[in-house]
Amino acid sequence: MWKYVMSVLLVIAGVALLFPRGEQAPAPETVTPAAELQMKQMTLNQDLARTDELCRSECSMVLHRTVQELRTKESGQAMETLKKVQAEHPHMELLAWTKTQQPLEQSAAAGGLPGTVRPTIEPFLKKAKRQVDSGQAYQSKAIHADGSTYFVIGVPSEDGSAGLVGAVRQQILQQVADHQLKNLRIVAYPGEGRYKIKSVDANSLQDVRVDHPEDNEGTSHYHVNQVVVKFKKEPAESELTRIRKDIGGSPFRKLGSTYVFESGNMEAKQMMEYFKQWNIEYAEPHFLYLTNQTEINNPETEATVFTPNDSLYQRYQWNLPQIETEAGWNITRGSQDVVVAVVDTGVDINHPDLSKQLVSGYNVVNPESQPMDDVGHGTHVAGVVGALVNNNLGVAGMSWYNRIMPIKVLDKSGAGSTYAVAQGIIWATDHGAKVINMSLGNYADSQFLHDAIKYAFDRDVVLIAASGNDNTEQPGYPAAYPEVFAVAAVDARKSKASFSNYGDYIDAAAPGVSIASTYPQSQYAALSGTSMASPHVTALAALIRSVNPNLKNTEVMQLIRDTATDLGTSGKDKYFGHGLIDVVAALQAAKPTTAGQEAVNAPNETGLIGWPEWLRRLFYQ
Repeated sequence: MWKYVMSVLLVIAGVALLFPRGEQAPAPETVTPAAELQMKQMTLNQDLARTDELCRSECSMVLHRTVQELRTKESGQAMETLKKVQAEHPHMELLAWTKTQQPLEQSAAAGGLPGTVRPTIEPFLKKAKRQVDSGQAYQSKAIHADGSTYFVIGVPSEDGSAGLVGAVRQQILQQVADHQLKNLRIVAYPGEGRYKIKSVDANSLQDVRVDHPEDNEGTSHYHVNQVVVKFKKEPAESELTRIRKDIGGSPFRKLGSTYVFESGNMEAKQMMEYFKQWNIEYAEPHFLYLTNQTEINNPETEATVFTPNDSLYQRYQWNLPQIETEAGWNITRGSQDVVVAVVDTGVDINHPDLSKQLVSGYNVVNPESQPMDDVGHGTHVAGVVGALVNNNLGVAGMSWYNRIMPIKVLDKSGAGSTYAVAQGIIWATDHGAKVINMSLGNYADSQFLHDAIKYAFDRDVVLIAASGNDNTEQPGYPAAYPEVFAVAAVDARKSKASFSNYGDYIDAAAPGVSIASTYPQSQYAALSGTSMASPHVTALAALIRSVNPNLKNTEVMQLIRDTATDLGTSGKDKYFGHGLIDVVAALQAAKPTTAGQEAVNAPNETGLIGWPEWLRRLFYQ
């Protein structure tokens, strides 16, 4: 793995050679499978290089803050501080507080390095010590030891009397690489997981073989021995007993009037044929779903654009200024009353940039456990929506105050069943979510999932979904359902992301290339995908509902379309939909126009509205 990561910086140079600045990329339909795979690989390499930078920058900032704190502490207190920092940032495997000219091995230290790694790291620790003693900061190159990537960092105190030396294990690079290989469909799926699955053409349900990433386009995956059945009339217990006997089935799962049956001796297509004798609305395969991350004056708002102090914001978060988020914060920064559900792999509920933004969620995969993220995808998506803003830490989310509801429907392999996704959508709806983000997808049109989508839509929930990462016009679901707002991805130049799916069902586009956001274990990563574009639109929908709670879900979605900045050919097109979302234009258009409603627009942490709006609602609704 480390050899692969080493090649990243060399390969990235080739990206600019493929598409020089100002030159248009070829139309998606003309890109060969080999060229598409190469572009995706370069996107992954760019994500790895950016994640390396994020890791190094954040570690440096943490160590600088820690040095300031340690200067006034006795040795015993210093050890407590070091242990606390190391526990919060376990990737910092060694932290040593060293006095000038004091041998490193006699310094107060928290954590430690494995014996197989220490000999390789030791020379860099000694160099960091020498640099710190001379009053200079230090960062080593990437160090490869025992199959892992490390770097050594040193930060001196301001007076030069002491310093902090650390060894950081960059396990995050391998995690991002493994995740993005699947998220960008660079590897053929399925490759792992707990499911017995087959792959089929999404339209014909004919079996296909997935040997190459290109085969993922238009391909869906389903449980070999499971089927989803919706009855027109609720079956009696005696009928369910007969069904289990006929199919050799185990206990079933039920959601509303829809059942998931599993057979010990019949495959899905055989069971679909069997259920034709029953009074049913449909019988379909049980599909799997995969993951799809200086003040200036603005003449439009005549207000000062606010730049947050989050430590990684100005250098890495190109995405928020691109869509006018900063100017939009003058209109609203969100409301605690508008809850956003992230239906995904869960969220790291202990992340310092997210923990205060979360409300109780649900783990469909394991209902007895919290919806903790064991992949990283959901944590990244959640950070785009609502990482704490202006807290001198990490990244900034688009919303300051909208709360996030983590719903875990995908397991540690990044996959989840139709049943799990549908259950997550229904649970979120029933527990107060006003907006739902679904950065996941499949090419199969599942009536079961569509029922859950319609359930949420009929209850005035705004549903947002990623279009997919296969550079195909094949409609992906749930994004292609009419009740769902479908999102494509653009890069920093406002060009279509090379991997982004497209088609007539696309509603709008949002940033989706090398997006910096939160990642498990107090870390930050840069990921690419329509999965990362979707939460930008989700956050905008939440801000719109914060500035004007009276808008219906259909009105919110139409408002986003109407205010988008047109890209590509004039008018709506299949690559960008109605265009790139524009936060300030959308929020301006969403502001209530009735006299006396202006008070609802003022940013506030509680989400409370002014009395004129309350009075209007009391008498006129």
